[in-house]
Amino acid sequence: MQQDTIWNIIGAIRRLMDVLPHGVALRFGAMCAGLAGAMSRRTVDRAERNCVRAMQVGVTRARSIVRGSYANLGRSVAEFSRMTRHPEITDNVVIHGEENLRSALAAGKGAILLSAHMGNWELAAAALARRGFPVNAIGADQRDERVTKLVTEIREACGVRTVSKGFDLKAAFRCLKSGEALAVLIDQDAKSHGVVAPFLGLPASTPYGPVKMAQRIGSAVLPVFMVRRGTGACHDLNILPPLAFSCEDNMEMNVTLCNNILSEWILKYPEQWLWVTDRWAWTLATARS
Repeated sequence: MQQDTIWNIIGAIRRLMDVLPHGVALRFGAMCAGLAGAMSRRTVDRAERNCVRAMQVGVTRARSIVRGSYANLGRSVAEFSRMTRHPEITDNVVIHGEENLRSALAAGKGAILLSAHMGNWELAAAALARRGFPVNAIGADQRDERVTKLVTEIREACGVRTVSKGFDLKAAFRCLKSGEALAVLIDQDAKSHGVVAPFLGLPASTPYGPVKMAQRIGSAVLPVFMVRRGTGACHDLNILPPLAFSCEDNMEMNVTLCNNILSEWILKYPEQWLWVTDRWAWTLATARS
């Protein structure tokens, strides 16, 4: 019953987003996210505690960062919802370092776009696809399969292919061997399946699959970060040069390199990272046991 209610609310909000002027839609999205945060006090409290620990800031500053994070998420959801009928939204994205991606793909071994839940990550993939890059994205299962299907459909309408509902290594290998780009967000708690490495200075279980694939195929790993300009509709998509992994046999060192670059950008734009993610849950629970 609860899932049906949420699904109906999503449908109503999508219909409203489609008809609102773009700026109004973004403000409405930010407002809705703020209301969602107000109704999820436990989640917000946890996000603020994590922010205090990771950013080494006071409670007041952490509260401001988390509030900004919710607002950015709301704006991003509004943009994502509108992309099917308003593909011109991608024109608001300025790409920096496009030559890094072109050079990586020219090698014929694909490219792994390494990123985080920062800025509007879905719009980043759509902007690259609209400019002619072959972009694939790892899809995550949602609690409601209808939401998973909706996300996949919006992506595909924008030219972004979803590799699978989960991290399907075979499908990921196929797209890289075909010389395409694979977008991966590694700022997620991998629990017992990851490698523990510092993330924002705190130990976090981190997925190592992207690094392992890159080493096996020879694909370049390019850090990619989407940054919203203020609270508006314009974005900068930064494609950095490929990472240089110094030791193939030391996965912890390689994952640490990935986490360090993600942490560096999150520290620059903390309000644009998804603090609601319980990034350190597994390592904290393990430390207590």
